[in-house]
Amino acid sequence: MISKEQFEKEIEIIIENSLREDIGDGDHSSLACIPAEATGKAKLLVKDEGIIAGIDFARRVFEKVDPALKMEVLMEDGSRAKKRDVAFYVEGPSQSILKAERLVLNAMQRMSAIATKTRTFVDRLEGTNTKILDTRKTTPGIRALEKWAVKIGGGENHRFALYDMIMLKDNHIDFAGGIKTAIEKTQTYLKEKGLDLKIIVEARDLEEIRQILESGGIHRILLDNFTYEETRKAVELIDGKCQTESSGGITLETAKLYADCGVDYISSGALTHSVHNLDLSLKAV
Repeated sequence: MISKEQFEKEIEIIIENSLREDIGDGDHSSLACIPAEATGKAKLLVKDEGIIAGIDFARRVFEKVDPALKMEVLMEDGSRAKKRDVAFYVEGPSQSILKAERLVLNAMQRMSAIATKTRTFVDRLEGTNTKILDTRKTTPGIRALEKWAVKIGGGENHRFALYDMIMLKDNHIDFAGGIKTAIEKTQTYLKEKGLDLKIIVEARDLEEIRQILESGGIHRILLDNFTYEETRKAVELIDGKCQTESSGGITLETAKLYADCGVDYISSGALTHSVHNLDLSLKAV
């Protein structure tokens, strides 16, 4: 996983790039009709039901746009919200509030949607030992926000990108010439480069699991598109020698069935690629 310092850098890049994209050479709508010295107050109004996420991100955006902007937070990240709730107030220069408005709303609406969907999976898996993971199926440019939202929703992050974990999937295995070859080459590469990265290997059937176990040194085996019966057999075969992860079309309706097979993790791209934004608005008060 990436370090806290790397994550903070990603968030800073997102804020800077998003403000550049949105403001350009100036918010001419506000500049045209609102005096520079004018001050105001606005509230973040919830118009939907779900898990609020992005409060801390909003704070960072307001600070970046104008340190004179002050927030009064009424709901923390991870809180369950309902219609007409107020998540926070922000007060200060009116032009600055309007500069920050769209970035705050765009980010919070999407982050809240992801946190809400993640929480439904977490609730569904309650009582099992299985945890829900996200994937790299994220929106280009804002991956850090989306993975942050998964954590707020109670889920866990898979690898952040291609550089912080080794994941040998079917194409890697086929291009390398087989599972054992792919694993041997990977372990040699890591040793030569002095890299300390965990290795996950995807298995398509029980025979591939046997080959992975024979190779050794694997952190987790990814059970891709296994049936419930195959998953139970796989978990029994692996027998705690490494972690297990189920993936491949797993839905909210089927997640508990896979968890009952005994896997450590379930990964779902749907946490980030199939959500509907939570309806939020920033209203002057």
